[in-house]
Amino acid sequence: MPKASDLKRGMVVEVDDEPYSVKSIEVRNPSSRGASTLYKVRFNHLKTKQKRDESLKGDDFLKEVDCERKLLQFSFKDDDGYTFMSLDDYEQYTINADDIDDEKNYLIEGLEGVVSILLDGILVAIELPAAVAMEIIDTAPGIKGASATARTKPATFSTGLEIQVPEYIEPGEVVKINTVSAKFMSRA
Repeated sequence: MPKASDLKRGMVVEVDDEPYSVKSIEVRNPSSRGASTLYKVRFNHLKTKQKRDESLKGDDFLKEVDCERKLLQFSFKDDDGYTFMSLDDYEQYTINADDIDDEKNYLIEGLEGVVSILLDGILVAIELPAAVAMEIIDTAPGIKGASATARTKPATFSTGLEIQVPEYIEPGEVVKINTVSAKFMSRA
């Protein structure tokens, strides 16, 4: 049974006897003495997809839901949703685009290392790798002699994702992106 202080993004826990996945965690340290740290957690219901916000103390216990986790590779996108394939048994799983709203901007064909959360054999959520390498489709041309200072420019990728990249990056380059913070990490 994990404590609220042990929660991580993507964990599946039980809240009021219903399965929820952890979408985001915000830590609040109160300024008064003796007050405990509060964790403001946003949950997504695995079946109905409803959002739920809870404020928990660090020592509040939550029950972990028994669900299967499998390593998948992203195969393709069509009208039904996003299809993934297990590299172990080549079984395919499809999930609706609405269910992976935040993650779909990082899904490029052949992306490996995607962790699936299966509840009763049905794909209900995915966890992306910490970083993905994607090719820049559109950005302003690189400036010759641009230093590695903090000056940035917007870059667009084939999935529609737009992030800030350093000035010296050219269109067509492949860069690594942090999937948690949606920030440029380095050239790939």
